[in-house]
Amino acid sequence: MQERVSYVERDKVAEILLDDGKVNVMSTAMLTDIASALDRAEKSAEAVVLRSKRPGVFSAGFDLKVFAAGEVEKSLEMVKAGAELVLRLMAFPLPTIGVMEGYAFPMGTFLLLACDVRLGARGLHRMGLNEVAIGISPPGFAIELARGRLHPSWLSRTVTLGEMYEPDDALVAGLLDRVAPPDTIEAELDKIIAGLRTIHKPSHTTAKKRLRQTTMDAMRAAIDRELTISAYGASSQARSAVVLPRSA
Repeated sequence: MQERVSYVERDKVAEILLDDGKVNVMSTAMLTDIASALDRAEKSAEAVVLRSKRPGVFSAGFDLKVFAAGEVEKSLEMVKAGAELVLRLMAFPLPTIGVMEGYAFPMGTFLLLACDVRLGARGLHRMGLNEVAIGISPPGFAIELARGRLHPSWLSRTVTLGEMYEPDDALVAGLLDRVAPPDTIEAELDKIIAGLRTIHKPSHTTAKKRLRQTTMDAMRAAIDRELTISAYGASSQARSAVVLPRSA
């Protein structure tokens, strides 16, 4: 059976590697496996790198087939698992690095947005919140996450128009922090890790929480408001009309 998430720790740096054998769909199982890997990292590592082992793709996002099937309970379980994971990453006690070397559709983008340092490989792949293009309204927790990380002038077009951005534009928008040629990603990652080794970890954790508390409070309020069976069920009809990619 394909291992969806693998964990490699070297010199106190934990690499959490995504590989479901296809496009790293963020199913409930995948999200649970990432959370378990974070549990492991929190016990023994000093920094975390989240990246994909699949060429050309970070993640295709939530499992659209679950939305299209109209099974409210399964859909809610998946979205809530994603929301809680992103919220956890926002306050994670270790420095986190998200590496984008391929397409990152919404849930993949949410994970990257929640990382402390977001490194992208230059290329034609894109990232963003394209929900409105496929018949879904972005969840409130994701909008609050985007509000807290994107430059204001890019926020509306990202959330309400569903624009997706190649790495250089994503850098300007605030979706990424650094962009480098693909063949220099490892060297750039090493530089980032070297810098993170010099910071005082308890101070980092406290500063992160203080900086992001308003955003995290807004995300928590959105999760509690929207991701209940009654609230989620009320909007399930719109989600069941999701436009599946031809390859799905």
